[in-house]
Amino acid sequence: MSLRIDKWLWFARFYKTRSLAAATVEAGGISLNGHPVTKAAQGVRVGDELVFPTGKRWRRVEVLGLGDRRGPAPEAQALYRELEPPPIDEWSSLV
Repeated sequence: MSLRIDKWLWFARFYKTRSLAAATVEAGGISLNGHPVTKAAQGVRVGDELVFPTGKRWRRVEVLGLGDRRGPAPEAQALYRELEPPPIDEWSSLV
């Protein structure tokens, strides 16, 4: 089972709108399991690792759940686990 990456990023409350999440994906600013993603329809699964920008910082998370809706913050936080962000010299290769 999988969920569109733009939808998951919105459900997990990393982006304020789904269209903003989709635009970030299509601009090539997101890495899924170490590979750049440029299609908002790309599926994410439980266990996947994502690296992406939010504001002025980079986030690295493990997908723990897919979710059914964009719920309150505690529900959104249960969808992922924060990991150590990538080293700064790897950022340029992610975008």
